[in-house]
Amino acid sequence: MAEVYYVGVDVGSASVRAALVTRTGRVESTAEQPISIWEPLTDHYVQSSTEIWDKCCTAVKRVTQGVERSQVRGIGFDATCSLVVLDQSFQPVPVSQDGDPQRNVVMWMDHRAAEQAARITSAGHGVLSRVGGVMSPEMQPPKLLWLKENLRERCWNKASHFLDLPDFLSWKATGSLTRSLCTLVCKWTYCPSEGWDAGFWTSIGLEDILENNFSKIGNVTCSPGSPLGDGLSQEAAADLGLETGTAVGASLIDAHAGGLGVIGADVKGFNLPCEDQPITSRMAMICGTSTCHMAISEQPLFVPGVWGPCLSAMVPGMWLNEGGQSATGRLMEHMVKGHAAYTQLQEEARHRFPLNGENLYTYLNSHLSSMADSGSAVDLLGSSLHVWPDFHGNRSPLADPNLKGMVIGLPLSKTLDDLALLYLATIQALALGTLHILEAMKEAGHDIRTLFLCGGLSKNALYVQIHANATGLPVVLPDQKEAVLIGAAVLGACASQDYSSIQEAMERMAKVGKVVLPDGELRSFYERKNKVFLRLFAHQREYQALMSQR
Repeated sequence: MAEVYYVGVDVGSASVRAALVTRTGRVESTAEQPISIWEPLTDHYVQSSTEIWDKCCTAVKRVTQGVERSQVRGIGFDATCSLVVLDQSFQPVPVSQDGDPQRNVVMWMDHRAAEQAARITSAGHGVLSRVGGVMSPEMQPPKLLWLKENLRERCWNKASHFLDLPDFLSWKATGSLTRSLCTLVCKWTYCPSEGWDAGFWTSIGLEDILENNFSKIGNVTCSPGSPLGDGLSQEAAADLGLETGTAVGASLIDAHAGGLGVIGADVKGFNLPCEDQPITSRMAMICGTSTCHMAISEQPLFVPGVWGPCLSAMVPGMWLNEGGQSATGRLMEHMVKGHAAYTQLQEEARHRFPLNGENLYTYLNSHLSSMADSGSAVDLLGSSLHVWPDFHGNRSPLADPNLKGMVIGLPLSKTLDDLALLYLATIQALALGTLHILEAMKEAGHDIRTLFLCGGLSKNALYVQIHANATGLPVVLPDQKEAVLIGAAVLGACASQDYSSIQEAMERMAKVGKVVLPDGELRSFYERKNKVFLRLFAHQREYQALMSQR
């Protein structure tokens, strides 16, 4: 009997990736294509939906070379929660002052709508209870409001369709405008049981969204993984190199796909505290440019500063809370590349690891080990250097996009050792940020006992170990490194009806690869480090108050 496959497509911030995945979750092949990011103004980040779709097609064709089209049973898409704008004819509409129609995507990390988000928060509408009480500029309502207030003629008046990027991809694949509950519930304030709240949209000045039964933002929804339309349209099938009618699953935001790719794995035999416990005892961390912290519950839990609870946004029938850090991998890169010793680091890393494409962090991890005293943990090198990591604001649990970063303990020197220590302190700060999110979730009723990590930063051994040490929780890494792509493929598998549900598909296709345990001897060190960390936040609030005085 011929092997059957599913294709997972993941659109991240800077690239499109695709994978050919077997029924048991084994990745047979992968392909990656870069995508453009433009920054026309500070905090404005835009992309092209046309380019993104073209790169998806190229990647899918590459991973399916060598297999019969009939062997591909389904395809699933995930993407960043960016905003795509199309006109009545489904053509791109510009989202920047330069008027380039191909640049029609407001990226997730675009913070142009910070002022609009603050206004929506101050209005205090009831829908805010489902987003932690604070409207983030990374959500779609403030971005829509910004477009109306700043690009009325060039964009707003021409726009007929506003789609989350994951829903745009499933529409391109099938022609169906059915929206995934993942996107609408998490980023648009939609409530599955009640639908759109007309009063909310009217109260924030977007009453025109109500026209034609909310057709501009979607009035038909379904759970992630549900089969869409009649599968791949003839045009999309030709673009992707697949058969017309191939099943297409309703899409997910990229972080949520990562959650599907790890959180449901069978952990028997690994002696983990979540074994024989419900899946609600696990938290998935999808760590890359930014990090998302995904926890699910059987009943709705309201966590201040944390998005949700969102019903059926990741696992159908379960409630999702989503914490996050807006800059993690991006912050590490910023710290390393901005240091005076960066050029020296490049030379040393190239000399020592000439064949390793990720040699900078590999070298830094090795360099820190050489700096540590014999038998002493690398973590202890960070005892006198402290970072507050909110260089791009705080998503959770403080929900303050205006917070800035801080570094305390810098010396006058600028050696490679200094760079390595700053890198270490940055990772420790990110791990303590995760601890704060965990504490907020625990206080609201979550009982999280194990972390499940995936994404680019999960391949960094030091990042993983420090997260285990700082939180005191074991960390599970997936058997397949491309867990986000596994999650996307799960959508295609579910849509093909080869599996009866998302839960069954992820249990069969997600597997444990490695377990990283916390170093118990470092518990008191991180307790002290956390106290310093909290004081940094208090000082920043004090500085802001002083400087705002007139």
